[in-house]
Amino acid sequence: MIDERTRLWLPPLVLAGCVRAVMMRDTRGRQLDEMQRENYFPATPLVMLFWWAEGHSEWLATPGFSTPPPERRHAPVLFGGPFTLPTHTRNPGEMWAFKLLLLPDAFTALTGVALDRLVNQVVDARDVLPADWLGWAAAMSAAVDDATRLQLLEDFLVPRWQALGTQRPGHRYAVWTEALAVRAATSAAGRSLRQLERRIKAWAGLPMRELRAVSRAENAFYAVAAADAGTGVNWADIAAETDYADQSHLCRETRRLTGFSPEELRRRMLVEEAFWAYRLWR
Repeated sequence: MIDERTRLWLPPLVLAGCVRAVMMRDTRGRQLDEMQRENYFPATPLVMLFWWAEGHSEWLATPGFSTPPPERRHAPVLFGGPFTLPTHTRNPGEMWAFKLLLLPDAFTALTGVALDRLVNQVVDARDVLPADWLGWAAAMSAAVDDATRLQLLEDFLVPRWQALGTQRPGHRYAVWTEALAVRAATSAAGRSLRQLERRIKAWAGLPMRELRAVSRAENAFYAVAAADAGTGVNWADIAAETDYADQSHLCRETRRLTGFSPEELRRRMLVEEAFWAYRLWR
């Protein structure tokens, strides 16, 4: 269902605390029908930069999903903030795109851009990025292929990330979230709950409760993948293993973050082209 032109690139260790991944998708020549050109994405705390080499997407107004802006964004590079709701889009025709996913606190440390006003938004990157990033973004747009973009990405980000002296090994959301909480508690004098929450939201754009909800969801996602490869899925067991209060809690949070019940998401992810973004992480 996914060919080699839809793929996930994971960063080298030197960028593991900064870049979560790059998602690349090229549907040229695949002759996908209208339903196959739809795309489902979960809520995410990550910051996103999009480059469209060909084509574009339409943000769909689907109940339970994020709300499209009043006007479609036209820009060579788009910036997406953290999203508290899932997103449903459709490509009108063939497309070729490159999406960089950055950890939000790393992006803020590198650029000085606060994220709390960019939650659930996609905007022209020129309205957000500092001057040196804009030159790099333009070079990425002009690159002839994804391999060149990946090299430009490493050449630009590695020295800037190393200069901060904040390299961390790559982790799932759960470990990153708890590390963020510890850093918030130890990085300044004020340590009241309100001060810690304010600090975390400034760095990540989202409150700690939202980050922990995404952490649970990711743990459940990988637990389901392991169960699919073994004896099958028991949702009550998955809920207990991944820190949900019960199966109902798992179902509510999964629907809020993805737009689907856990079983519907699992079933459709296995067979429908539109769920390619989920399959990349399995």
